[in-house]
Amino acid sequence: MKTKFACCVLAASIAAVGMASAQAATTLRMAHFWPGASGVNEDILQAWADTVAQESGGDLNVQMFPSGTLAKPDSIYEAAANGIADIGATAQGYTAGRFPLSQIVELPGIATTATQGACVLQTLYEEGHLDSEYEDTRPLFMFTTGPGGIHTIDTDVQTPADLAGLRIRRPTAVAGEMLENMGATPVGMPAPDIYTAMQRGVIDGLSFPWEGLKGFRINELVQYHTEVPFYTLIFVATMNQRAYENLAPEQQAVIDNNSGMKWAEKAGEVFDRLDVEGKQEAVDAGHTIREIENPLQHPDWQAPLETGIENYLTELEARGLSQARDVYAAAQAASESCSAQ
Repeated sequence: MKTKFACCVLAASIAAVGMASAQAATTLRMAHFWPGASGVNEDILQAWADTVAQESGGDLNVQMFPSGTLAKPDSIYEAAANGIADIGATAQGYTAGRFPLSQIVELPGIATTATQGACVLQTLYEEGHLDSEYEDTRPLFMFTTGPGGIHTIDTDVQTPADLAGLRIRRPTAVAGEMLENMGATPVGMPAPDIYTAMQRGVIDGLSFPWEGLKGFRINELVQYHTEVPFYTLIFVATMNQRAYENLAPEQQAVIDNNSGMKWAEKAGEVFDRLDVEGKQEAVDAGHTIREIENPLQHPDWQAPLETGIENYLTELEARGLSQARDVYAAAQAASESCSAQ
């Protein structure tokens, strides 16, 4: 009887250990809007997920939901905040008016590369300038595209006057303000909807970084490109606070080790590489490419862009964000320090 009892105790103990091991492994659902085959998904988000899985010894697994399959692009941040997704990666500007101070980094002249832009945005967050905008989630890392330009189906845009009457997709209200000042008619829509909209003639062109032209196959539809760096689109990868708190301390340590500037800069490097690939794709296709250097000092482009910057900062102050110009100054300072790194 004693032997039988001991065997039962041993079996129960083994089962308990097995259950504990099974419970230790956690699957986190990540929602984002990039295509699954895109470089952003494979080289940033999936790479982050793979690193987390490896460093946790398989105790943390990330299930990816690309292309807005778990939450629509304009709902991804809220999905992460309310627990529909454990992690969300999205453009802050897709939630209109929700991240006004963060979007100061989108203004022209702040970043000339994605690596610099990611460094600027992450720096502002780490310095505490943006705390109030992310109180309902736990940001992991922030990043940006490279500067966005103007790409059209059949219009050669050399000056703002050439944009008159053109319906140009804009990614955010900040970029839309700039486009309107330049004479275009901005049309808002998430990136995954652009291809179909262009096929149907809903828009005449779009504002996009080179990376986006490659990732969303837009180079198939446009013929003209104007490299006038008038905005930078910002992103955040952020985690549901309760999902983080429910992790074991060892699992939290893995998440913490893969948060902050390290992954912001990695993401920036990927975007810079994808920009080069996207532009080369257009070159190989024989597209017309116009390059406008230093648009804030260019006689044709300076006035509408400077007006857009001032209008945006004034708008934030009117909304009660008296620190707007201080954050803009901090972004300019971070731009210099990030450029020097």
